[in-house]
Amino acid sequence: MVAQEAVQHRSDARSSDVVVIGAGQAGLSAAFHLRRRGLLPGTGFTVLDAGAAPGGAWAHRPPTLTMAAVHGFHELPGMPLPPFADQRPAREALPEYFAAYERAHDLEVLRPVRVRAVREGGAGRLLVETDSGTWTTRALINATGTWTRPFVPAVPGAADFRGRQLHSSQYLGPQEFAGQRVLVVGGGASAIQVLAETAAVADTLWVTRRPPVFREDRFTPEIGRAAVALVERRVRAGLPPASVVSVTGLPPTPALLRARELGALHRLPMFERLTPEGAVWPDGRTERFDVVVWATGFRPEVGHLAPLNLRSPGGGIRLDATGTGVVADPRVQLVGYGPSASTVGANRAGRAAAVAVHRLLLAEEAGSGAATTGLAATA
Repeated sequence: MVAQEAVQHRSDARSSDVVVIGAGQAGLSAAFHLRRRGLLPGTGFTVLDAGAAPGGAWAHRPPTLTMAAVHGFHELPGMPLPPFADQRPAREALPEYFAAYERAHDLEVLRPVRVRAVREGGAGRLLVETDSGTWTTRALINATGTWTRPFVPAVPGAADFRGRQLHSSQYLGPQEFAGQRVLVVGGGASAIQVLAETAAVADTLWVTRRPPVFREDRFTPEIGRAAVALVERRVRAGLPPASVVSVTGLPPTPALLRARELGALHRLPMFERLTPEGAVWPDGRTERFDVVVWATGFRPEVGHLAPLNLRSPGGGIRLDATGTGVVADPRVQLVGYGPSASTVGANRAGRAAAVAVHRLLLAEEAGSGAATTGLAATA
């Protein structure tokens, strides 16, 4: 049935040697390196992005996140980050940089295009089905990241709480919480940012599932690489990826120092259940509050890949030694997944994925005895 459906779609499908899904940092890095290896936009590679404009997840950051507070951002390959005023909102500055990057490297991103499913297309090709038509491709680089899948844990009593609940991705700034009591749940950078801003205008409580680990040293490239390596081990074993932040600890960023100054870092363990007015802890402690901010992270956006049956028994998608190649299907590369889900690993992953699919295309051409399509045989 799947094969018949694929044949029906292929008659009007557009063809591209490589389809890149997502134009965030990892996707743009992959597109840059594909172009360096001789593939051209259109028949060589096609970049599809669900966003209405450039910027990826950065376009959705809260307006209070300024460039001075952004830490660990790595500029895209082949284009330095221009100087920005420290107080410029990151949601303005970085999408502007991404847009300039797309123009400078002629990457021709198609947007807004939402991918619905990727499935077998017959003759060794994949079908990429979207709300703007279908593409058939020899290789796929999936760079959909995590931003579109905010995670909120299932908590007893959540439906009974009479106050407001929101995920940190919906946070627009502290002004909406002025004079209220706010519970912030989560142990990562987003939780710290919300605490640092909200504690100045509201009464805050901080809850984490595990005790937070505070680093006294600054975040360095070496620390980042070590964190990426730890996450990479999980995805090579086919386990669901952990976040890079979960293994780096909390460095002394300006946000953390401000939260500490405001006395907002007195952490409580996870509560047992929510109540209509607040929460109850296992030891009987109760607290009342008006708002819960779930700074509980994100999950990989890979649901459109479900028809390919890529998941391992461990629940994740197992990657090969490159950190991007899917063991179950060498035509598929995952970037912005696991070790490359932050800017620390996105550029490297984009290059690794481009190299892998380039070699795959060359090997196919050599095996078929067909003339090359102009691909440069660079490593």
